[in-house]
Amino acid sequence: MTNDASLQRTLQHALHKHPEGSLCVAYSGGPDSTALLHILAHLPEARARGLRAMHVDHGLHEESACWAAHCRAFCATLGVACEVHVAKVDRASGIGLEAAARQARYAIFAEYLQADERLVFGHHQDDQAETVLLKLLRGAGPEGLGGMRAERPLGRGTVWRPLLDIPRQVLRDYVDAHDLPCIHDPSNDDRRLARNHLRHEILPLLKTHWPQAAMSITHSAMLCRGAADTLQQDWLAAFEDLRDDSTNSLDARGWLALPPALRDPLLAHWLHAQGLTAPTTAQRRQIEQQCTAQDGQLPCIRWPGTEVHVWKHRLWAMAPRDRTPSQRDMPWLGETLQLPDGGLLMLEPDARLSVSLTVRWRSGGERIKPAGDRHTRELRALFQSGAIPPWQRDACPLLYEGDELIAVADRWSSARAEAIFHEAKARPCWRPGS
Repeated sequence: MTNDASLQRTLQHALHKHPEGSLCVAYSGGPDSTALLHILAHLPEARARGLRAMHVDHGLHEESACWAAHCRAFCATLGVACEVHVAKVDRASGIGLEAAARQARYAIFAEYLQADERLVFGHHQDDQAETVLLKLLRGAGPEGLGGMRAERPLGRGTVWRPLLDIPRQVLRDYVDAHDLPCIHDPSNDDRRLARNHLRHEILPLLKTHWPQAAMSITHSAMLCRGAADTLQQDWLAAFEDLRDDSTNSLDARGWLALPPALRDPLLAHWLHAQGLTAPTTAQRRQIEQQCTAQDGQLPCIRWPGTEVHVWKHRLWAMAPRDRTPSQRDMPWLGETLQLPDGGLLMLEPDARLSVSLTVRWRSGGERIKPAGDRHTRELRALFQSGAIPPWQRDACPLLYEGDELIAVADRWSSARAEAIFHEAKARPCWRPGS
């Protein structure tokens, strides 16, 4: 069977097996996605499902605008609609340029993918082998060693990789046979990058001794995927027990008591669901060591893109924040106020106050007499009572009338503040920065 016929039959079988949803090709303009798009464009069953393409311009190369124009032009020759979106890559994220570009790319895909649409990737067997080897070298467990999933949710649709059993060379032979124009991204030649080093140096060497290396690696990935999916049933059940819905925090000691085969993927799932990055093995060990921290201790484990706090025997996760945001005084009459840490202060229901208050920030020594309390309380003591996590305290908006502290966000209010809010028929609502 020719490569053309083999690829067509593979995709036709995949389309028949998954008949639901429209189709959008993740089109980079490289050889793999070009072959995929060309084949699908010649399959009536793909056309019938509204076949289109989406290209992401990362703006990282001086030719990126030309690449976007190339993708539009090639799609036009096929009669396929092509959307081009420009990504904003955060170069200062601390996770590396490759990871930041991938994060930006998938954010675009998630935003523009239509409801129930399948985002079709040209990832193939060699891509899968590279992914598994990278995960192995990073000390991954069954989930990581399972490699890329053939399907997974994204935005309102589904990521779909129907070519994971097809070797790279089959796609390259198809491109050559049809003389298809392709983009060559020079970053793919940079062997300082881990994936490129594996692709150009390690895997060719492996194949000289084990010609079936890619096939064997992907077969092992399939077995690991099966094991990971079986374990998932157990750690998802544990996740439901350990996670508090109101705070999205985890029972630290309960998590630590789980066997590693459940503990590690549960932690990664919890972090990824918040758009955060998973820890390395060393960072995960630090979290485990801090899970038994005593009251009064406030451990924080940080890595690029994420920080995990241990507080009140629970794990709390968030993106790192600017430790010294601009915190100038802000007048407030009840309108929705954007706070320096990205949080919000508003009235609910929407209303306006009869007097203008001033929003200020903690500097130390503040005191307030909560309504109904016989004593004036130090703000430090109120915070330590457990109502506000330590990492939110410096960002907590303090409401002043003149020089008098009358309310602490939506947590404590003096009798004067209660009278002001009662007159407005509304209460303050503070949403801390996420």
